Amino acid sequence: MKALVAVKRVIDYHVKIRVKDDGSDVDLSNVKMAMNPFCEIAVEEAVRLREAGIVDEVVVVSVGDKACEEQIRNALALGADRGVRVDFSTAMDAESMTQPDALTIAKLLSKVVEREQPKLTILGKQAIDSDNNQTGQMLAALLDYPQATFVSELQVTEQGITATREVDGGLQVLQLPLPAVITTDLRLNEPRYASLPNIMKAKRKPIDVVKSEELGVELRCNLLQLSVETPAQRSAGIKVASVTELVDKLRNEAKVL
Repeated sequence: MKALVAVKRVIDYHVKIRVKDDGSDVDLSNVKMAMNPFCEIAVEEAVRLREAGIVDEVVVVSVGDKACEEQIRNALALGADRGVRVDFSTAMDAESMTQPDALTIAKLLSKVVEREQPKLTILGKQAIDSDNNQTGQMLAALLDYPQATFVSELQVTEQGITATREVDGGLQVLQLPLPAVITTDLRLNEPRYASLPNIMKAKRKPIDVVKSEELGVELRCNLLQLSVETPAQRSAGIKVASVTELVDKLRNEAKVL
């Protein structure tokens, strides 16, 4: 069985985000980038399935320019077998640096799935930069595959998968036939750290580069970003001398009562 894992290059979650002076976008100059944390969980789950003998090969795919090969290499160091990079740099507007939206990314991934024919496709439930939580669901719809999102526990056999997903009312257990698409939640596993020997081995693992034009997908962004603003600073708190003063401030100043 082959497993395909999609990963995304995002700003490292330890980095404090800066907005450009003109408010047009986030400033990416000299900013440390990393693999999306939910994608790390997806890679870890696929590697665990291979170690258990359920999956024979783990393929990692990312959509982006050459810089995202760093994240593919990271996934290879964690145990994936080979990588695929979908290059859209020649098909996008170089001046505006417009990025494809979630639907376009899902279309590109669907073409990669059709080429690779994995039984199991795993994505992180969302990326920490856009927080859209859309790509996995769109991919499953385009492929007409069964899907399980927000998966916190996964059992895979040759016949199908049993996925436990987190919903507002608690936990939901789904039985899905293969091939299928799942998106990983935070509690599915704890990703491992890449060892130095595996980092060295990852440098020799293959990464195939596929031009987006070869996949027959029109690259476009259906969303118009008007501006980006830094969240307002929280005002300092105050101390009150009594419950009466607290109620008065809540009623007359905060106006929440």
